[in-house]
Amino acid sequence: MSENRSYKKSGLKDDVRHFDRYDIIVDPNQEPLRIDVYLQSKMVNGTRSKIQKACTQGNVTVNEKNIKPNYKVRPNDVIVAVMGKPPNYSKEILPEDIPLSIVYEDNDLLVLDKQAGLVVHPGVGNYTGTLVHALKHHLQAQQLPVMDGNEQDRPGLVHRIDKDTTGLMVVAKSEKAMEGLAKQFFDHSIERTYMALVWGDLTDESGIITGNIGRHPVDRKKQYVYVDGDEGKHAVTHFEVVEPLYYVTLVKCVLETGRTHQIRVHMQHKGHPLFNDAKYGGDRILKGTVFSKYKQFVENTFALIPRQALHAATLGFVHPVSGENMFFESPLPEDFNSALVKWRGYTASRKSVNQ
Repeated sequence: MSENRSYKKSGLKDDVRHFDRYDIIVDPNQEPLRIDVYLQSKMVNGTRSKIQKACTQGNVTVNEKNIKPNYKVRPNDVIVAVMGKPPNYSKEILPEDIPLSIVYEDNDLLVLDKQAGLVVHPGVGNYTGTLVHALKHHLQAQQLPVMDGNEQDRPGLVHRIDKDTTGLMVVAKSEKAMEGLAKQFFDHSIERTYMALVWGDLTDESGIITGNIGRHPVDRKKQYVYVDGDEGKHAVTHFEVVEPLYYVTLVKCVLETGRTHQIRVHMQHKGHPLFNDAKYGGDRILKGTVFSKYKQFVENTFALIPRQALHAATLGFVHPVSGENMFFESPLPEDFNSALVKWRGYTASRKSVNQ
């Protein structure tokens, strides 16, 4: 799934105006499978009957051709499906009692420590249960400002972090805070430090990764580093090795810019995908031995942190109203720390054997 657009097609009721678009590249190892069954596994709340109807109406294409519901997908097929949002879909944000870890709050802003699995704002397949729904519940009747260029379902947001990334975020509660924070993000004066566990042993103790980031030319669900040309947006990540752990490395990353998936795609481009990052290839063994005992060790460590190992550890900015310098720190969450402890134990055992 890569894009969320508005469509209005003939044959659909006039009051159904919002649709989700799914762009899917079939895996090279995919066995032949009916497309309605295949798409059902790729869509949130997608039923076979709805998918079959979409195929019949011409709202599902494979390799730019209309297909029937009994079409069997093949490796590398390019599927585009346009599906109606749920009947109860509404852009109105209703309050939902979702726990939030708020580390600071005043009349103008709040800083929270986001948990893994929490989507920041509504999008394809995530119409409820997001951070903005939780904020609506927390703030009750207070209306949050919306940044210029943002949708109305993104109140208070001046930046975001990925669903399965944990850590610190700032939310604007007043127009003045929104304007001041947005300017600091635009000027790249916000201080943001992330901790990442990446595959491999970095040859440089520190460095800078520079490369434009834009949508992947084939898999539109992913981002891609464009080394040459003007495609994508300018992106800069500073990194520093914190702790080498044999086949993985704990790295501190400082964002100079804030592009979608920036650290994840920059580190993957450098040859060091984040540990257990399924989207960018880090959810398989990329470094290490061929022994089954090592394979089991890695699988057990994956189970400890079933997401990309990325945490927004510090956040610093100038308070947009008071002018005070604000700085916050967040310790590594339990799952990330457990994976580190596991790798430290492995590293210690390797060293003892080699002594």
